[in-house]
Amino acid sequence: MFDSQVTQAAVAEPTTAREWVKVLAKYREPNHGRSLFELVVTLGPFLAIWALAWWALSLSGWLAVGLALVNAIFLVRLFAIQHDCGHSAFFRNRKAGDWVGRILGVVTLTPYDVWRRVHSIHHSDAGNLDKRGMGDIHTLTVDEYRDLSRWDKIMYRIYRNPIVLFGVGPIYLYILQNRLPFGLMRDGARYWISAIGTNAVLFVVLGIIVWFGGLQPLLLIFLPTSIFAGAIGIWL
Repeated sequence: MFDSQVTQAAVAEPTTAREWVKVLAKYREPNHGRSLFELVVTLGPFLAIWALAWWALSLSGWLAVGLALVNAIFLVRLFAIQHDCGHSAFFRNRKAGDWVGRILGVVTLTPYDVWRRVHSIHHSDAGNLDKRGMGDIHTLTVDEYRDLSRWDKIMYRIYRNPIVLFGVGPIYLYILQNRLPFGLMRDGARYWISAIGTNAVLFVVLGIIVWFGGLQPLLLIFLPTSIFAGAIGIWL
């Protein structure tokens, strides 16, 4: 009887691309209930751990940093939700997804409209060695590396060093580069509005944090969470 069930299951399994399309079609449309649930169970713990880390400052700075590093996991997940909004895969309503993405962009230090455009270019050019640079980690072929000067080889090896790639990289990308629409600076006001608007809201939020808690929450919670999350994101 068991063999019969296995045989039936094997027969029922899709074997062609067309059959797989039919099976997977029901998963293409966003489920609003599930989307809201995922947003709540990610943003809620993120804010709760942030508050807990702030409270922990009164006990130990190291404890606050530890909680901040744990919170990086939820920040990465918020970026994943922002990513899905950029692909119109989180909500059926495009405007709703875009505005959720813009709000999350303040938290992830990533201007949403700038990132979405750069990410779109990245997808369209992925694997094309003649169109590298937008949204990519700089990677050379073996022949390209061999053709470099001695100095350029040294600089490339420094760039690809894990300490630079996962340590300095997130600081440069999320703290500095994302403050301006690099790569899209001549592509219209939309991307400037995205970058400057995100910066303005972020400045207000961080200003409120400093007003009530001083520099410690920024140095021991905000920066560790953001930088570690960025390192995880680059690794993934």
